[in-house]
Amino acid sequence: MTKTGADYAWFENDFPDIAEAYCFTLVRGLSPAELISRLEGRPEAPLQGIAEVVDAAFAQYGLEDGARQLIGMTTIGAWTLLIEPNGYLGVTEERALPASARASWVSHFVNVNAVGTFLWAEDQVLRLCFDPMFPEDRWGTTPDELLDVMTRIGFHVDDDTPEAEIDLSSPAAFALAEHLTGVAVTPALLQDTTFSCATVRIR
Repeated sequence: MTKTGADYAWFENDFPDIAEAYCFTLVRGLSPAELISRLEGRPEAPLQGIAEVVDAAFAQYGLEDGARQLIGMTTIGAWTLLIEPNGYLGVTEERALPASARASWVSHFVNVNAVGTFLWAEDQVLRLCFDPMFPEDRWGTTPDELLDVMTRIGFHVDDDTPEAEIDLSSPAAFALAEHLTGVAVTPALLQDTTFSCATVRIR
């Protein structure tokens, strides 16, 4: 059964330190080491739990004046989960599309200004991209393929969002990523995982 945005509402409540600004990317076909290589990353010491990753990411930002960022990764079945606290590489087309060669790439991002992006690519081809707050504006080679699923998840794809409705666009992006990948992001996953880490250039 397809999950909805409401099924991921816990994320903002339970993990406020990262929920304000993040990028979650799932890549099928690349190990963490291969993903680091494609992003021209520099391996760093592993970290236990998302709180340590967030703290280290903000420390790294200050250390190198924003030129590099720290990312955390783990393997979930055939997929590698890449988490960027306050990052956006996963939805940056000029970085994500080349890195998706011979792989599947599903990424979603939001920043402190509530600007967001959902990106789905297959082998360097952009299949779908949109801002979760404005899902009626979509682009890519198959922008309408997931319309029925997006509607069930809670996206208002025809610009008819009720004014009084609670905005679940960011949680809905987690649900859409799970639909495409079969990977559920859970509180236990974020709290208990020892993440492989690296730093990557962002400018």
